[in-house]
Order: sequence, then structure tokens, then C-alpha cells
Amino acid sequence: MKRGISGRYEASNVGGEVVRAFIPDPLPPHLPLELTNSRQRLLERATLALGRLDSITLLLPDPNLFLYSYVRREAVLSSQIEGTQSSLSDLLLFELDQAPGVPFDDVVEVSNYVAALEHGVARLREDFPLSNRLIRKMHEKLLSRGRGSEKPPGEFRRSQNWIGGTRPGNAHFVPPPPTHVEDCMAQFERFIHDEDIPYPTLVKAALAHVQFETIHPFLDGNGRIGRLLIALLLHHSGVLSQPLLYLSLYFKQHRAEYYRLLDLVRSDGDWEAWLEFFLEGVEQTATGAVQTAQHLVKLFKEDAFRIQELGRIAATVLRIFDALLSRPILTLKEVCNRTRISFPAAAKGMNALIKLGIARELTGQQRNRVFAYDRYLAILNEGTEPL
Repeated sequence: MKRGISGRYEASNVGGEVVRAFIPDPLPPHLPLELTNSRQRLLERATLALGRLDSITLLLPDPNLFLYSYVRREAVLSSQIEGTQSSLSDLLLFELDQAPGVPFDDVVEVSNYVAALEHGVARLREDFPLSNRLIRKMHEKLLSRGRGSEKPPGEFRRSQNWIGGTRPGNAHFVPPPPTHVEDCMAQFERFIHDEDIPYPTLVKAALAHVQFETIHPFLDGNGRIGRLLIALLLHHSGVLSQPLLYLSLYFKQHRAEYYRLLDLVRSDGDWEAWLEFFLEGVEQTATGAVQTAQHLVKLFKEDAFRIQELGRIAATVLRIFDALLSRPILTLKEVCNRTRISFPAAAKGMNALIKLGIARELTGQQRNRVFAYDRYLAILNEGTEPL
């Protein structure tokens, strides 16, 4: 449905040239969304897929294992959209204080994203509201080190930013002037908490994502925070008991369409076209996450069964295997810390896992060796190849 422009332009002088910045109307859209039968069915399918995703906590021996790895997978994907070249293995090596094979700023950027996401989730579990205060704190974590740390972490911008082009004057899109950011974000926060809005949480999350990206309240990190907010909105509202829905892979795979539809909302007020795209992404992503969890459960059971056939050392090797489930890249020192097994026993057990083809040594060195659970990483790595 084309409602016409979903905001207004304001001319201002930036760097000696006149720039037309876009100020979005407050949510919800002034004309109600047209939830036709086909869109209702799409919403139902997406909601059912989320229900199946939420139920995987019953399938997994320890849901936190999946959450640990899945959060890091999302951090890699979301950061790749911004141009980083880090892989999941690079991030896990970095967290072990090992040197990854990518520029330091790239892997720090991904590590910061994990910190931002984990901070948001932890505060929500403490009943802290999903608010501008929390959004700013997550942004502070996101830009705490490395690239972008000079662009006021945790503060709404006080200067004009832009998307595409080399300056505001030739930009593809210019968000609201800095004098309007506080008001726009106050309206955004009210929309998130307005229980009288007659749309289900999934629809509200779809609307909120576009609004946040349109406001672009920070000088850097808006895309990553905007994608992170989708998971937090669904978790905060109780739709997901764990924050397990991350759309970065879907947005990465359909990048041109994603940006086209954001533009269409702004220029024509066509929220329905964006909503259809968003709901299809939710269904695909939730279904993919369930399949990933199922593949992992199958893999863990098969490998545990093979270990149980080792005889006397099986019990020790299973403890090392459990450590690899928690952290699929580990040093022997970390194995000992996690299992309380002696270093010689850990080395012997890890060698048994290598002979079974479960673990692989990464460094080729005799000292400070690093081991990976290859097939676990291969399942998580699907779709995370750098752009």
C-alpha cells in the first residue's frame, strides 16, 4: 500500500551546502497496515516457525551451548555486513588470546558486538526495560575498542551523518538532523512500550527496525544495533525465551532488496512490502536455526557414541568432548581448567579425539596447541563466508 512519503524533509546547511534530511513520522503508520489474508498467513507461518525455534531448548542437552555459539555466529554475520572479514574461528581464537588471521580491528569489532548483545540480554533478564538508555549502553559496548571508538560510544549523534556517497550533499539518504534525534528516539521508545498498538510483536519488530535505521541515531554502529534490536524485542516481549532469532544472514543474502524496501517505506509509505520481506526472513531464519540445532544434536550423539566405544579412557575423553561442546576451539590449558583433568590426561584424551576425526589441531606446533571441533564449526559456519 502506497501511503505517500512517511515523513518530511528539512533543509539545512552542512559543510557549506544545502542538504535535505529526512525526519520520519512517529510510529505506527498513520493509515493502518493492510493485513490481507496472504499476509496473515505469512504472519502465522513466521509465528509458528518462532514457536518451533523456541522449543529447541527442549531438544538440546544444554541450550546455553547453542546460544553461546549462535550469538557469536550472528556477531560475525552482522559485522560482515559492515565490511569486516572475520570468521567464527577468528573470533573464537581471539577469545582464547590467540592471534587470528585477520586485521585486529576486524576481530575486535566482532568481539565488541558479542559484548553488546550479551549486555543487552543480561539487563533484560534483570527486568531492565528495553529503552534508549539500554540501547545507548549497548552502543557503548559496541564501539568500546577499535574501529569507530572515536565516534562518541553510547551517545546520540550531535552532527549530521549520511548513508552512501562521500558527503551529505551527494548521499543516497540523509537521516534526521542532529537536533531532531532525541525527539525521534523518544517517540521510538514510546512505540516499543505502547501496549495499545493493535499489532502483534513480530509486526512491531518489523516497524521498529525500519524506524531505527531511518533515524540512524549514532555516528557509527547503527546497522549492527538495529539488527540486534530485532532479537531483543522478541525476547523482551516473551515471544522467544532465548534471544535466538538473528536476521543478519537473511539481510546479507538479500542485501539489495533489503535497502530497496527501506527506501520504499520512506518514499512511498509502503510498509506492507517491507513487512512481507521481513516475515519471510523470520520464517526462513527460524526454520534454519531449528535445522542447525537438529544437526548439532545428531552430531553430538553420534560422536558421543563413538567415544563410548573407546573402553577405559572413554569417561575422560567424554569430559574433554563436553568441553569442546562448550567451546569448539580450545587449548589444552583451557581443557584442564574446564574439566579438572591433569594435563597429561587431557593431552592423551585429545589425541584420542583426533584419531576419531572429532578434533583437529590447528597450529602444527608442539607447544601451545589449539584444537577445534571441526564438524561442529562447519555446521555453524554455513553462510558465514566473508562478503
